[in-house]
Amino acid sequence: MSTSAKTLMSEIETERRIGGVGTSIVRDIPRIDLSSFEERKQEIADALWAAATEIGFFQVYNHGISQDDINRAFSLAEQFFALPTQTKAAFPLKPGTNAGWEFREQVRPSTGTPDHKESFQITLPRMAGLWPHDADIAGFQGFLTQFEHQNWVLGMKILSCFAMKLGFDEDFFTSRHEPSSPDYQCTLRLIHYMNMANAKPADFENWRAGAHSDFDCLTLLHQRAGEGGLQVCPGKDVDSGAWTDVEPATGYVTCNIGDMLMRWSDDKLLSTLHRVRMPKPGEYLGERLSIPFFCQANRDAIIQGPDKKYAPISAQNYLLERLQANFAALQKTRPS
Repeated sequence: MSTSAKTLMSEIETERRIGGVGTSIVRDIPRIDLSSFEERKQEIADALWAAATEIGFFQVYNHGISQDDINRAFSLAEQFFALPTQTKAAFPLKPGTNAGWEFREQVRPSTGTPDHKESFQITLPRMAGLWPHDADIAGFQGFLTQFEHQNWVLGMKILSCFAMKLGFDEDFFTSRHEPSSPDYQCTLRLIHYMNMANAKPADFENWRAGAHSDFDCLTLLHQRAGEGGLQVCPGKDVDSGAWTDVEPATGYVTCNIGDMLMRWSDDKLLSTLHRVRMPKPGEYLGERLSIPFFCQANRDAIIQGPDKKYAPISAQNYLLERLQANFAALQKTRPS
């Protein structure tokens, strides 16, 4: 078995081990100011590197996406998920596309059960026939296409800092996440975690999203204040099963490193396990919305770190390997 395959299987086995409730502890989630970005780029890059090599999660502010635009994106997400099921079902997510609507389809190796959510995924080259009509939601396609680009700009800013620290050209990752390419596969995802106000006690034993790491390079996550539940467990503490809440706050975008960038950095940058827990007694029980943007390299991009720890692999084949490993782990999780 190759070094990369062994590493991948180790990551999957870690996910399978950490599906339980565990414990809760407080950790510092770094908050990084992106203002005066070009003038402060080295300082910002140092702060991002420290956060990404120590915990793999951080929050950024003064990031350049207006709160009005974030609020509108959430409003459009609310309108979409309020559509009748038969309307949403006209935009199905098909295997291998990462585009369209799905309901309780994502199963994690950590739990073996579907996440308690529905989602609509926007991967621009694959959206033919998948956009709701303006008669259903006015301005949905136009605004969310613009919002997708705003998130791409922010993601490329952050990735340019990691490129600097890894010894690549500053535009290294930008050129490998090229939106005009038919191989472009960054994804904006609208997620709806269902209302739990009238749920049965047994429903709270499930997970809104089971423990997992992301497959991409970098995830940007928009959350609404008061709608918590996101937790992280850094790799160095994974055997302890100790989780930390990452509270949403207006003006902050929560970011985490994904598996693809961890490999591209020769494992210097940490892809951290995270999950979304069910609300606890006394907490907000209503629906929870979140909007992540996944910076995922173009399918033809070749992934190899500066130290060449792993053999080169295309982003397309890397994701295929990751999905196949996930499927194999799920087969082990399910009872025979």
